[in-house]
Amino acid sequence: MSAGLEQAKLDAERARKRLASTLGELQQRLKPGALAGQAWSGVREKGSEIADDAVEAVRERPAATAGVLAAFALFLARGQIVSAVSRLASRRKNAKKAKKETE
Repeated sequence: MSAGLEQAKLDAERARKRLASTLGELQQRLKPGALAGQAWSGVREKGSEIADDAVEAVRERPAATAGVLAAFALFLARGQIVSAVSRLASRRKNAKKAKKETE
């Protein structure tokens, strides 16, 4: 055989081996476990960035943060607050009624 033909066969064999290697790498990367691991890693990194940004925002604006947290706490406790105010108003009304009756 000619030297050019032998070289072409060697080049083709090397190219096949590279292709097989690349396909093997792609199969490993595309396995569900590998994809899930990559996704989880991305979520962790993004979550860490968000947490860092939140901490920095709180440090820069502590009064605003306290106000927002207070408003949120009042929102969560709105039912108990309304109930307490209603009981207080009812007691005052009953006390005024009792006072009028004793006069």
